[in-house]
Amino acid sequence: MYESLRNPSDRRIGLMNIESIVQALEMIQDAIVICLCLGLFGFMVLQIRLMILSLLPPLQFHVVTADILSLLIWVELFRLLIIYLKEQRISIGVAVEVAIVSVLREFIVRGVLEIPWTQVLATCAFLLVLGVLMIIRVWLPPTFEGIDPEQAVSERYKHQSQSKK
Repeated sequence: MYESLRNPSDRRIGLMNIESIVQALEMIQDAIVICLCLGLFGFMVLQIRLMILSLLPPLQFHVVTADILSLLIWVELFRLLIIYLKEQRISIGVAVEVAIVSVLREFIVRGVLEIPWTQVLATCAFLLVLGVLMIIRVWLPPTFEGIDPEQAVSERYKHQSQSKK
């Protein structure tokens, strides 16, 4: 039953099929991300339209501020998707920036005095953790620039299994 897997040419055919399946799935995933980019871009255009309409008199400062901050969040999310398309990874820095801006938007729109003190405390702790994450990510080794720890473990396992034979 397993004799066909011992033949190196059969093993290559199996690996090629797996590689082609993975490539097809990656293309589908990229198509989904492109659709998300287009939808987000359309949503940003609608948000700009609403923001321009909110600038007409009577001017409501909270509405204008909320619209501007929302637009900044959408721009950062769009940037996150573009980085994913280019590098096939999620940027931790951009994701943390989006989270920070989103939290600060809620504070500005709702007002710090209207938010319960327990929620303010929890939000401050959350922002502190995000700030520490932004600082720590500078010292983390880049795993997507030629350093693949999973490949190193796989190679070590192959060498151990070959040396046992």
